[in-house]
Amino acid sequence: MARLQLNKSSLAREAKNLDIYRRFLPSLDLKRQQLMALSAAARRALASTQAEVEAVTRSVGATLPMLANDRVDLSGLVRVEHVVLGEENLVGTTLPTLERVEVAVRAYALMAQPHWVDDVATALERVVRLKVRAQVEARRVDLLSQAVKTITQRVNLFEKVLIPRAEDNIRRIRIYLSEQDMAAVVRSKLAKRKHAEARA
Repeated sequence: MARLQLNKSSLAREAKNLDIYRRFLPSLDLKRQQLMALSAAARRALASTQAEVEAVTRSVGATLPMLANDRVDLSGLVRVEHVVLGEENLVGTTLPTLERVEVAVRAYALMAQPHWVDDVATALERVVRLKVRAQVEARRVDLLSQAVKTITQRVNLFEKVLIPRAEDNIRRIRIYLSEQDMAAVVRSKLAKRKHAEARA
């Protein structure tokens, strides 16, 4: 950091900087609060989706105990064909949104498979959609957490570094200028006294 110049122009510059810092700090803090609220909402949405996945999985296990039958091949019954993601900008942070999930159910012979395979296919399709949604929501949580971290660092920079430093610089410059003014007055009085003594 450059050495602080102790003069009036430096005092004006530091005062201007302090004013700018104090003006921007509330908006940064508001943005931090908004991002924290969005991050909490995203975490709740993710937890809700994960709970829904678990509930569907438990429900399928309870209502379709026939899934334990190894002779019925269910591998590859449901798969994700296509996922369409969008973007939204919230408080200056670009977040992914889930627009559409296309899920394909493998064709199977209705008469050759047990009747409960239809229910399994429907449940698996729902679980796959929920898992894709959970992945997008997890990404949103990560991005919002990073944004909160970044904005918190900026708020701390203003609160704990820039504003105190500017206040300290202003105080030091004012003390120096005040001492210089005092010294100038003393020198002036001494010069007057010497001048008066020289006349006498």
